[in-house]
Amino acid sequence: MKILLVEDEKSLAAAILDFLRAEGHVCEWAADAQAADEKIDVYEYDCALVDIMLPNGSGLDLVRKLKETQSRSGIIIISAKNSLDDKVQGLDLGADDYLTKPFHLSELNARLNALRRRRQFDGSPEIVFGPIKVLPDAKEVRVSGQPVTLTRKEYDLLVYLMSNPGRVLTKGAISEHLYGDDIDQVDRFDFLYSQMKNLRKKLAEQGCPDYIQTIYGVGYKLTA
Repeated sequence: MKILLVEDEKSLAAAILDFLRAEGHVCEWAADAQAADEKIDVYEYDCALVDIMLPNGSGLDLVRKLKETQSRSGIIIISAKNSLDDKVQGLDLGADDYLTKPFHLSELNARLNALRRRRQFDGSPEIVFGPIKVLPDAKEVRVSGQPVTLTRKEYDLLVYLMSNPGRVLTKGAISEHLYGDDIDQVDRFDFLYSQMKNLRKKLAEQGCPDYIQTIYGVGYKLTA
């Protein structure tokens, strides 16, 4: 997942970022409400982890903005505030979950994975498109029951495409999802072309039809 962490406590933010990146997530960090607001205006995320109490603003205002702009991002509030009123307000604004500090990082990751299953795959532990089956918990890919060995980025690319079937994904959006926000500064996408070519080849070697449609000058679309 591509995740935006909005947390002003640097040591906690560093611990969360290190853990989630080790779990395979692409993470961006905003230390205050203004920085988070600027990122939300420009980039897309699979999930935002939002602290309520922030310098120069409230995390609840960020939750409200994400919902008002119809962002596709999931939202998990992480906060030291444990009152029932805070939880109810956050969830009423549209947050998907509320995690009270302190928490175990493994629990946070489990909630992130559960959120992704609910929002993108109807709660299923498997992602299926034609003969392609992905098992996210095991990070396994199969075509007609046969295993396919992918690199981490090839795997992330396939899951991103399968998470957005029929949707045209620009080269910029795909690159940001795989590598983070700063990749938008590159002028060429040779690295993406190479990964897409390798992914197509590995799927085809197992007899999979080429479902990845190239939209020339724009990006790609997964379509039957």
